[in-house]
Amino acid sequence: MAVSNGEAEALCPNRLVLEHVTSRWGVLVLIELLDRPYRFSELRRAISGYGGRGVSEKMLTQTLQTLERDGLVHRDAKPVIPPRVDYSLTDLGREAAEQVRALSQWTDRRMDDVEKARRAYDEARAAYQQSRAS
Repeated sequence: MAVSNGEAEALCPNRLVLEHVTSRWGVLVLIELLDRPYRFSELRRAISGYGGRGVSEKMLTQTLQTLERDGLVHRDAKPVIPPRVDYSLTDLGREAAEQVRALSQWTDRRMDDVEKARRAYDEARAAYQQSRAS
């Protein structure tokens, strides 16, 4: 049975916020906005600079709307021509972004250990599978 977004939110609101903050693009949006406010196109370029496939306009829009709804991102639409919209972190968003950045920095520092553990796991798994096959 499918669960609607509202039902999922009612069942486990903490988990839903955690998913938003740690989503593929949510992490990068929060980390980038720690430095300064960004306009949409600037933020898109900055996030796409992390390598891999860049974020689509649709996905960035959805991510920003979700983070804004959760009270983490502030959207400031200025009534000028052409329209100007700036995105920044709220106090709550800054707190979450600092936690996410700390996890990102830990990942950078410990990646060699992770790679070593992966190799050991893969070698042990391959040896086990080989012993079962013979």
